[in-house]
Amino acid sequence: MKGYILAAGEGLRMRPLTSNTPKPLLPVAGKPFLEHDIDALKAAGIKDIILLIGWKANRVREHFGDGSRFGVRIEYVEQKERLGTAHAISMIKDKVDSPFFCLYGDVVLTPASVRGLVEHHRKVKGSVMALTSVPDPRRYGCIKVQDGVVVDIMEKPEVPEGNLVNAGAYILDPSIFDAIAETKKSVRGEYEITDSFRIMMGKSHLYTHLLTGEWMDVARPWDLLEANRILMDGLEARVEGVVSDKATIVGEVEIGKGSEVLAGSYIVGPVIIGKDCVIGPNAYIRPSTCVCDGCKIGNSVEIKNSIIMDGTKVPHLSYVGDSVIGERCNLGAGTKIANLRLDEKEVMVVVDGKKTGSGRRKLGAIIGDDVKTGINATIDVGTIIGEGSFIGMGALAKGTIAPGSKVF
Repeated sequence: MKGYILAAGEGLRMRPLTSNTPKPLLPVAGKPFLEHDIDALKAAGIKDIILLIGWKANRVREHFGDGSRFGVRIEYVEQKERLGTAHAISMIKDKVDSPFFCLYGDVVLTPASVRGLVEHHRKVKGSVMALTSVPDPRRYGCIKVQDGVVVDIMEKPEVPEGNLVNAGAYILDPSIFDAIAETKKSVRGEYEITDSFRIMMGKSHLYTHLLTGEWMDVARPWDLLEANRILMDGLEARVEGVVSDKATIVGEVEIGKGSEVLAGSYIVGPVIIGKDCVIGPNAYIRPSTCVCDGCKIGNSVEIKNSIIMDGTKVPHLSYVGDSVIGERCNLGAGTKIANLRLDEKEVMVVVDGKKTGSGRRKLGAIIGDDVKTGINATIDVGTIIGEGSFIGMGALAKGTIAPGSKVF
């Protein structure tokens, strides 16, 4: 069975993190997001993988190559024009002649969930849609099921019937291509896979499989934090760098080659520290933190439940909690990022000029690449800072700050 991962989107909703980096290469739990998907397929025995790419396609090709470095075989299909999911799936019509595993590239799926879907397909011998249960299904395609078969698909209903939603993973019979050929453009001007499924359902069963493992749809930058937590579950300790005998390591911590953990530092896993990093002295790194390659986390800095991307420096006397910080940033001494409202209610984020609920009680900042802060800068909860911005000495940053801004 071949695997097909849809990863062509521009990731506009993930800005500013995707201004320079394609969404599939954003780091989560120590490796690019898409690499986790490939690992999950590989663990289920699916080693022939087709990647649908688009935005910054060459960056994705350069990273994954022919797949041999990851123990799989990869070929690429490039989508020049975004015409909907049905169109995306149709692009491999000439590359498959048997059932194939199809996965949306912004979905977190555990290896156990992939194996479960494959096993269920073998049992029912037909196309299968993975389902998951969510507290608020109004953001998703809701699925009505009878006797293990899809009987209706309701796209983002105001009043959902149940809480089962499309999990963005399928095993599809090649007959899906015939259904796609009959699919007409929607009012959005796209070929919708839900319309193709309805056509297919008129001719054969579309079976369902309820996932039992953790699942999430990574739609916004702050979703990376929960994805990071999920994908770090089961992390095994591995130290390839140098740890001072006056540092303390508690729990499962991975430390990459060329990294140093200096005296007085205290790290509580699960934590991943990449290659060529300097941690400390006297740094405190708390669980569910991923520090990528070439970073500096310095004296009296506390990092909690955050992703710090390549080449970023937090050198002195700072607090970073529940935040995602892009590449090559520098936080001046005493920079503090707030992550909890005083009333402890949901953190709101300004997106496209409108306040949007983050779904999180704790959320710090989303910071794009090449941002610099002066000493004693303060960043409010739920702040988004565009790439290349400067936050001056003692300044307060809040709301959404456009790329290249200067806040004093």
